[in-house]
Amino acid sequence: MDDELKAFIDRKFHIPALEGEDKTCPLGEAVRKNVRQGMSLHFAGRSGALFYQLVREFWGKKPDFTVISPYISALLLALIRGGLMKKAVTSFAGNTYPAPGPNPIVQKAYVSGAIEFENWTMLTIAQRLMAGALDWEFIPTRSLIGSSMAEENKGSFAIIGSPFGGGEKTGLLKALRPDITFVHGLAADRSGNTILPYPLHIDAYGAWAAREGVIVSVEHIVPTDYIRSHSHLVRIPSYMVKAVVEVPYGAHPGGLPNCGLPQFEGYFDDYEFATLIRDASMDESRFMGFINEWILGCKDHGQYLEKIGKDRLRYLKDKAKPHSWVIETMGAIPQVEFQKESNPLERLVIAGGRYIADICQSRGYRTILSGVGLANLASWMAVYRLTDLKYDVDLVAENGMYGYLPRSSDPTIFSMHSLHSCKMLTNIETALGVLAGGSASSCLGVLGAAQIDNHGNGNSTKIPNVFYIVGSGGSNDVASACREVVVFAAAGRERLVKDVPYITYPGDHVTALITDVGIFEKPEGKDTLVLTSYIPYGTAIREEEAIRGISRLVGWELEVAPQLKKIDLPSYEEKMMIRLFDPQGLYTKV
Repeated sequence: MDDELKAFIDRKFHIPALEGEDKTCPLGEAVRKNVRQGMSLHFAGRSGALFYQLVREFWGKKPDFTVISPYISALLLALIRGGLMKKAVTSFAGNTYPAPGPNPIVQKAYVSGAIEFENWTMLTIAQRLMAGALDWEFIPTRSLIGSSMAEENKGSFAIIGSPFGGGEKTGLLKALRPDITFVHGLAADRSGNTILPYPLHIDAYGAWAAREGVIVSVEHIVPTDYIRSHSHLVRIPSYMVKAVVEVPYGAHPGGLPNCGLPQFEGYFDDYEFATLIRDASMDESRFMGFINEWILGCKDHGQYLEKIGKDRLRYLKDKAKPHSWVIETMGAIPQVEFQKESNPLERLVIAGGRYIADICQSRGYRTILSGVGLANLASWMAVYRLTDLKYDVDLVAENGMYGYLPRSSDPTIFSMHSLHSCKMLTNIETALGVLAGGSASSCLGVLGAAQIDNHGNGNSTKIPNVFYIVGSGGSNDVASACREVVVFAAAGRERLVKDVPYITYPGDHVTALITDVGIFEKPEGKDTLVLTSYIPYGTAIREEEAIRGISRLVGWELEVAPQLKKIDLPSYEEKMMIRLFDPQGLYTKV
């Protein structure tokens, strides 16, 4: 080849190691330059350092932000306490770790009307952002129909018949476009091409939909040639990005998987810090103390990390390694009493696990999509029972985890310990849209409820004008999409009610209710729940005694099946499994 031609080709087709506008800047500058009062802000998950800086920049200024986030919990509660937010567009507001539950800061804001809570579901928030990203005016959904959210959100939700002559009704969601989206990723180049860690939770639609762009923080700023080498993991293109900030441990107190990139270490969710936030937020003055110490009292993220300490940060990295669950399990075992008699919640979970396994086999379900807490533990029990029976079934979590085998020691549904056993990592849109109710779906939904009525209608959102519970999360999406749903709830007249005051999800697809005293089912042709099995407790209780006791714990007129079954007490192996899953009793302690 002619030397001059070769030089021409080398010069013209050379790929530079660094490319694009340099948008890197300090954390404070990224927020100050791009965020203004009155904006709508979307937190795309794992945005700890960006959130802290937002609070520092706007504390005491009453910026009246509209916050779009699937969760208003933990750190985001500081926006409520500081008066920085006027409206929350969310699917969940309350405590998340170790178990979902009401939070007094949310309660006060709801009852006083200081904050407007616009209630959606996990999937419908994602779908509205998807419509915004695609520049559509609206997008169809299977969720919300038959719920109280459909009534509340008439300005952004409508129901139509099929324009193609089918009999099914379809929901339409109005597009949602935030002004600015905050994202914390694993790596980006200087111009903002960003690698996001899997599972993706809500995917990058919020970033793609942002009117004014995205503020990106990352663990590492890398050359553009690294981005090209890992382009399959890039979710945000640089032209959408306003600023890029390198912030190690920028997801803390959340964790960050490393996506299998050996150059980088992931780190685990900081459960201890999450508990610190939860405990502090139960009292306004204590929570203000937390904000002063950990947010306003730290001049920047570096000082925050110094306060966390190198030993703690190293521990979180070690905990994120694939086999750390074994060490944690071995450490927990000496405190676990495997011989101890099972308590009511353990019996509930074990009976529920057997029930889930039985209907998966008898009705051919191949996937199980579960909510948090007791419902989740029962699903875990069912999967291992089915594994022993050589029946293939895969667990799905709404954040995008598919086909995982849960590890012992940590009962939280999104535990990074289980992440390493997944067969596929995806997003909420796929989990709740395709895997739960797509055309090829074979999925059993397993949910919890703060309240449930005799028709299977569930409420986890609120008692209107009185009390805010937590919200839908993905429960309405699961109940709307899955052909069949099993619900878990502890018995009691305040939970098993005649009529729920707010329908988070309709009971049309609910076929069974598992409680700590028995199992209720909808017989063929009936739309109400009938007691079909009872769980013995105490000494060998007789059937008549059980029925009398259960009737006192049910808010509707109890109907009993002609052939009432007695559920066998847990075996030693079942007790051992449930206590290995939850050695601290986070969900099963009475």
